Amino acid sequence: MGSSAALRELQRDLEAKANDLNKLQKDTAKNHQIRKKYTIQLGENELVLKELDLLNEDANVYKLIGPVLVKQDLAEANANVRKRIDYISAELKRLDATLQDLEEKQNSKKDTIMKLQQRIQVLQAGKAKA
Repeated sequence: MGSSAALRELQRDLEAKANDLNKLQKDTAKNHQIRKKYTIQLGENELVLKELDLLNEDANVYKLIGPVLVKQDLAEANANVRKRIDYISAELKRLDATLQDLEEKQNSKKDTIMKLQQRIQVLQAGKAKA
């Protein structure tokens, strides 16, 4: 295999790795978007929980279901909000783990791309001297 064929092979490999990196970056951006949504929801639910904690046990609590306000038991409302907070917190932990994995894969892919670019430069420099 001549240096031209080797160079073409390296360039194809580089292109494939760059596409992989691009996909990882898109997945990371999507993860950040979802994480932001969950973070906002967590803050809203924590605020609701604080408000519920301020109420007396005989206070009326209503839940919006579609266009209708439905009376709800305070203890039930409290339990529902706590469950939602637990769920959102678990999702945030899962997203953080996924994000860490994606970032590690990105760094690895960037290293591979840098090494490929260096090999291509060495081959090109060798051809220029010949």
